[in-house]
Amino acid sequence: MNGASALYAGSVMHVRLKPRRHRLSYRLFSLLLDLDDLDAVDGRLRLFSRNRFNAFSFFERDYADPAGGPLKAQVERLLHSAGLKPDGGAIRLLTMPRLFGYAFNPLSVYFCHRRDGVLIALLYEVNNTFSQRHSYLIPVGADAGAPLRHTSEKRFYVSPFMDMDLTYSFRVTPPGEELRIAILASDPEGPVLSAVHTATRRPLTDRQLALALVRYPLLTLKVIAGIHWEAVKIWIKGIALRPRPKAPDAPVTISPSHRS
Repeated sequence: MNGASALYAGSVMHVRLKPRRHRLSYRLFSLLLDLDDLDAVDGRLRLFSRNRFNAFSFFERDYADPAGGPLKAQVERLLHSAGLKPDGGAIRLLTMPRLFGYAFNPLSVYFCHRRDGVLIALLYEVNNTFSQRHSYLIPVGADAGAPLRHTSEKRFYVSPFMDMDLTYSFRVTPPGEELRIAILASDPEGPVLSAVHTATRRPLTDRQLALALVRYPLLTLKVIAGIHWEAVKIWIKGIALRPRPKAPDAPVTISPSHRS
């Protein structure tokens, strides 16, 4: 069954293409959480909790504006600000949960639907290691097919080894039995970085969560540790640090750019 809350098991690969080639790949899992389904998921699972400690947990304050009220209502306000008209349809968040109280999500993705199931927008929520957050909201055209293709100018400082003058090109197969999110960062001379996340759907059950603990031990700690370890290796290769600019005044960049 497509659409309901689920676990996605897969991998992420990053390839830096210039000025020095650098590649990394690691296995990971994410949860696809229907924001209307959180209490039901909490109620039926022993290993997962909403807004309280557990082996796996989801805290709404880890996302969007911690003081902005219910998460779904915040996303719907953003959709209104982009000229879209949410009607209470499903909003499903692809993210890593907290494991034993800790998580760091470089990227979480909200898939925003109308009541009839039509996907109307994607919201990419980006966190950097400087405790800053910024999102990119991209409407999906009524005629857009899968995979979705869209672009956005970079507005937010993430890696200290990447320039700000970049354009992101996205190619996304929304969550079904499989999902794929590919992001290509390019400067005026061409591609700089390619990142691809692929995963396969699993039912969101206590059994699958227990298997994830075994197959991906301490995953969320490994993510932040891996970011810093890869940074050391990039620095050793002679890639210079870029200065960190002031964070964007607006918490969200709204881009009308999309292609079917």
